[in-house]
Amino acid sequence: MLAIVAPGQGAQTPGFLSPWLAEPRFADRLNWLSTVSGIDLAHYGTEADAETIRDTAIAQPLLVAAGLLAAWELFPQPVDGFQRTGVVAGHSVGEITAAAAVGVLSAEQAMVFVRERGRQMAAASAARPTSMMAVIGGDPEEVLAAIAAQGLTAANNNGSGQIVAAGTVEQLAALQANPPAKARLIQLSVAGAFHTVHMEPAVAHLDRLSRAITTNDPYTRLLSNADGQVVQSGQTYLKRLVNQVANPVRWDLCLQTMSDLGVTGLLELPPAGTLTGIAKRNLKGIELFSLNTPDQLSAAQEFVAKHGADSVDALASTPSSMLLVSPGKGEFHAAEGIDVGTHLGADQPVGVVSNPSDQMTVNTSHPGTITEWLVDDGDHVAPGQPLIRLYPTHDSAGATS
Repeated sequence: MLAIVAPGQGAQTPGFLSPWLAEPRFADRLNWLSTVSGIDLAHYGTEADAETIRDTAIAQPLLVAAGLLAAWELFPQPVDGFQRTGVVAGHSVGEITAAAAVGVLSAEQAMVFVRERGRQMAAASAARPTSMMAVIGGDPEEVLAAIAAQGLTAANNNGSGQIVAAGTVEQLAALQANPPAKARLIQLSVAGAFHTVHMEPAVAHLDRLSRAITTNDPYTRLLSNADGQVVQSGQTYLKRLVNQVANPVRWDLCLQTMSDLGVTGLLELPPAGTLTGIAKRNLKGIELFSLNTPDQLSAAQEFVAKHGADSVDALASTPSSMLLVSPGKGEFHAAEGIDVGTHLGADQPVGVVSNPSDQMTVNTSHPGTITEWLVDDGDHVAPGQPLIRLYPTHDSAGATS
């Protein structure tokens, strides 16, 4: 099974887009996304120095544009390409790249959304000096306790050996003076305490903006940073994108879902290296591919052919059929009174998926009538596994699924 992932802020380096701009189609598309975002992405991706592209308002649109355009070079027909992909995920702002890649947002919607995200997070960061610090090694429980003791937030949990603390510069200095045992602290090149309460002003702005955005449901498994679960509804994913700005990134849980799914190959979109490095430590035995330059495209396409399926139909739907899938791994138990012929409204619970560490409610994405159960009560299910087949119906506002 193939996983495609998109990196977050901090992955950018000076000049990383230079080789890509030799490709005329890439250059033309980048010019279009620059026009949409109101940012000279070619300049920032080829000529600007490290300090300039560290600016949140610049880095975030630059990363999303780079990932999307590279994905389009990798897959000339994105719908076909990503339907061969078993699972897609992005780290922090990379979630926007992932959402647009699998059809939840258009490229234009993604660029406007990330432009506003970057601007608002930069403004929130300017209100008070804040930052982030990676804690490498140490006992995970001791690391989390040390972070909490200084009033900091564990803003990124990136799996074994890496947790990122975020908060005020004073709180980070206190952590540095009292580090967890056997841990190494590294100051990150970011301009604020992302994924913490300090970003709440940005959430309010993005929440209002999101009300005008029309989404589509993803056409393959799309994971959320909030909990590593498969999210089937485009509108639900958009809400999660908004809220994630001020909440921790649980990349460790995304990695666990990939492991549960049996991922055999992971390809990271440019600027690549960060997430493949994390995967090397956490997903033992899988093949990794860091896509950074256009001369790697042929090899990347061979990698996709090796690990991708001919088609991934777990989330497929037609005008006469729609599948409801499991958000994660565990044992499925149906809600009482749910049977073939039952009409379900939008966002109606149909059961739970439980495992030793979590209990996930399964909700409908759209209104519909159950036409077939695809699992039995008590069955063990995998992330993205179809549970119920629905016949879509109109809701009270006249919308269809």
